[in-house]
Amino acid sequence: MKNLKRKEYEKLLEPLQLELVAMSRWLQHTGKRVVVLVEGRDTAGKGGVINAIAEHLNPRQCHVLALSKPSEREATQWYFQRYVPHLPAAGELLLMDRSWYNRAGVEKVMGFCSDAQYKAFLQQAPVFEKLLTDDGILLFKYWLAVDQAEQEERFAERLEDPLKKWKLSSIDVQAREKYADYTRTREAMLKATHTEDAPWTLVDFNDQKRGRLSLIRDLLDRLPDTQVPDSEIEFPPLKGKPQKERFGVVKPIPDYDP
Repeated sequence: MKNLKRKEYEKLLEPLQLELVAMSRWLQHTGKRVVVLVEGRDTAGKGGVINAIAEHLNPRQCHVLALSKPSEREATQWYFQRYVPHLPAAGELLLMDRSWYNRAGVEKVMGFCSDAQYKAFLQQAPVFEKLLTDDGILLFKYWLAVDQAEQEERFAERLEDPLKKWKLSSIDVQAREKYADYTRTREAMLKATHTEDAPWTLVDFNDQKRGRLSLIRDLLDRLPDTQVPDSEIEFPPLKGKPQKERFGVVKPIPDYDP
């Protein structure tokens, strides 16, 4: 199957984004809470699909979470504690660019947690997630799958592109040699945490554009009927002559003439 071209992708994405906007109105109308975890290997395309979902949504309602390395204090807390304050309130959507599953992935593979911490996580994660779903949170867990050859191409692209090079780190360099280790830890994670209350969905992201469309379509299909009446807003005619904005502090950038 050939990779989608940009124009075809954008044509297919537009109706999905309209459905996402309708979904946001449904969230406001019903007060439902949605959490979407997006996990996967480095370069899988987590940020891209999250951006596609959030692009036309109200940032006060749709929150994107990508936590950095825990502080010294956070490292001594209950593992799930730093995630709890970010959980959505009524009418909100939380998109997680990586999540508490760091412990079952990069932390396990790279030796950033102990075996005891790792085993405790696999036991506690299903319990924690059942508490969330029992409280009414709609929880969706996605793993973005990408082959090693495709991952290598994306690493090379990032290395050459000054606008993407910031995404690379020393951890990425080490992770390249641990593709099989990540596979084993992923399988162990799925076995322990793929539950009826919070199942995993694996999506082929070797073609990122097709993967984004597949994930968004799946998410929308698994939500309840999100059709609610659109608010009726009208703009009455302005009174008087339209005012001009006053400015002049910053000079406009001159036209570029090569």
